[in-house]
Amino acid sequence: MPRFAANLSMLYNDVDFLDRFAAAAHDGFKAVEYLFPYAYPAQELAAKLQANGLQQVLFNAPPGHWEAGERGLACLPGREAEFQDGIGQAIAYALTLQCPRIHVMAGLLPAGASRADVQATYVDNLRYAATEAAKLGLDILIEPINERDMPGFFLNRQDQAHAIVAEVGAANLKVQMDLYHAQVVEGDLAMKIRRYLPTGAVGHIQIAGVPERHEPDIGELNYGYLFKLLDELGYTGHIGCEYRPSRGTAAHATSDGMGWLKPWL
Repeated sequence: MPRFAANLSMLYNDVDFLDRFAAAAHDGFKAVEYLFPYAYPAQELAAKLQANGLQQVLFNAPPGHWEAGERGLACLPGREAEFQDGIGQAIAYALTLQCPRIHVMAGLLPAGASRADVQATYVDNLRYAATEAAKLGLDILIEPINERDMPGFFLNRQDQAHAIVAEVGAANLKVQMDLYHAQVVEGDLAMKIRRYLPTGAVGHIQIAGVPERHEPDIGELNYGYLFKLLDELGYTGHIGCEYRPSRGTAAHATSDGMGWLKPWL
């Protein structure tokens, strides 16, 4: 039976962030993820997790200047020191939150650069992050993201991500397989799951409806089929619910759209 994690950056946006932990627990979630924890003291977030019986399963390392449009530092030459400082901060939060994995966003390609131009920087930074995380038993994840949602993002395809993992050669570097992004970019999801899940290199899965990124039961994907396939293949990790409620930020918008989840709880 799949285990689901509420993405508190995208769900329960009708209440303040710190109140989303209780809202997720009320709807039956036992785990949460979100983009960034750094606006709050780690101990305060840990208290929210404990009070609501929740496990933190994922968050992102610092992405650079997010408000200015940056989407990660890992592929950016000249930002290595900032990247390393961010990894240190993320690891400290992960230890306090007892979170076993950290997503490292690749970043946007610099103007005029090709992927080949920055791949060495990306690989070196990931090797550093994986080495530091391994000292404390943590995994580092990389995620292919579609360029419709994030134009210019370095990492877009599953085969590209798995090739990077092989090049880095660290056992604790894995792929965050977001089925929404994978469907937008390349499709053929069941075969992608069958190909990559048995390798052990998939560290986390996320979902959303396609194409609007609403609830998983809205759109072109048959998630019931994919959930059963994940069970058949022995996936025991969490599935992150990283979607935008179709009712937006209306009161109870997230909870009112949870009918898809009830059969799986």
